[in-house]
Amino acid sequence: MIKERTTTEQRWVLALTSLGSVMVALDVLVVAAALTTIRQDLDASIEQLEWTVNAYSLSFAMLLMTAAAIGDRWGRRRTFAAGLGLFSIASVGCALATSVPWLIAARTVQGIGAAVVMPLSMGLLGAAFPPERRGWAIGIFSGVTGLAVLGGPMVGGAVTEGLAWQWIFWINVPVGILAIPLVLRRIPESRGVARRLDLRGATLITLAVLALVWGVVRGAVAGWTSPEVLASFTLGVLLLVGFLVWEARSEHPMVPLEFFRSRPFSAGNSAGFFLTAALFGAVFFLAQYMQVTFGSGPLKAGLQLLPWTATLFLVAPIAGRLVDRLGERPFVVAGLALQAVGMFWISEVSKNTVQYSDLVLPLVVAGCGVSMAMPATQSASIGALPREAVGIASGIYSMMRQLGGVVGVAVLAAVFAAAGGYESFSTGFTRALAVCGVLSLVGAAAGLGISARRSTGRRGTDSVVTQQEPVEELR
Repeated sequence: MIKERTTTEQRWVLALTSLGSVMVALDVLVVAAALTTIRQDLDASIEQLEWTVNAYSLSFAMLLMTAAAIGDRWGRRRTFAAGLGLFSIASVGCALATSVPWLIAARTVQGIGAAVVMPLSMGLLGAAFPPERRGWAIGIFSGVTGLAVLGGPMVGGAVTEGLAWQWIFWINVPVGILAIPLVLRRIPESRGVARRLDLRGATLITLAVLALVWGVVRGAVAGWTSPEVLASFTLGVLLLVGFLVWEARSEHPMVPLEFFRSRPFSAGNSAGFFLTAALFGAVFFLAQYMQVTFGSGPLKAGLQLLPWTATLFLVAPIAGRLVDRLGERPFVVAGLALQAVGMFWISEVSKNTVQYSDLVLPLVVAGCGVSMAMPATQSASIGALPREAVGIASGIYSMMRQLGGVVGVAVLAAVFAAAGGYESFSTGFTRALAVCGVLSLVGAAAGLGISARRSTGRRGTDSVVTQQEPVEELR
């Protein structure tokens, strides 16, 4: 048997796309440990802090599908480099921000750059590696990306404490300056099937989600029955209905609605949505909790989350291998149930005087749960459709996951604000973490809709094993 070798060109593609992914993934949660410092420096409210996180995730989620279509049409390498450039410029804007509205605006542009970088990274990898090596490359890419997500709060804390919170954004700039010319020189250009851009669909869903999230964010401040909030929810629902009507009629929809006729596909995406909602919401508050309750600095707060986040590297690889043998449903349901147990446990413990040691075990339980469920939800969503639909299925799953993060932060912040906000931090935190547990249980219930699935092929090849049920449903 001849040993497969990786060419120099392929190594460059893997290294540079992974670098872009690290920049994007790191900035999803890098602000978590810096939120307390940002709140003090810029006199930010809880509402403004959540927009600092959600502005990035929202623009990231809404433009993923459009950016992938643009890359297929105009060239993946060129579009990927443009995304890195936009992300770097927006990072400068974040670092120079002297007010919260300025920071939120820059974070929004950062999210647009991230929406370009992430799907184009996968497209460039798929074009550079043959089927028999693609799984290996994506495995490394995903591991590095997971490391960035895992290290976000810790890196943010270290930089904030060692330098200043602005430097969590400045560090992106030299990386982008070095990466862009290397991308243009070392990565070969590739294109996909030219798809018509569904700009109307993208606009409708973006405005719909923005209106709904705005209503949730403003509810605790302006009042849930205020004209502003009611108008926001009404507009969001009308725009969402308009999006669904348009997508059903469009010849080239951004999100083919017929995919959701597959129960496993819908169940996998729903579980992923609620998983991320609970995860992002918990990260948003746990880093602040460590600083408020234990007086931890930003770096120490990031390190104190390691019993939770480090399980991603210990449990997720094992769970990913076992999914092939046992199917996704057990890991989605059990994983999200464990996450719920951990969140309820933390909520209960934090009602009384607490030592950090009291939080370690529930953090580990919650971390093991999310590490089990995360690879399983992605596998269930993407594996539920025929092979030719894998690309767009992956894009839809990524979009739903980012939207889950936006909704989770918004809902938990509303619960926190309704309980008194920073003037009654402990009460608000306790209720917010309990809601994290509820969101996790809803995700576990959604996971019950995933059909039993067995892998009969080698993971990482082009032979995507699909479930017979959804394939027949789509015919």
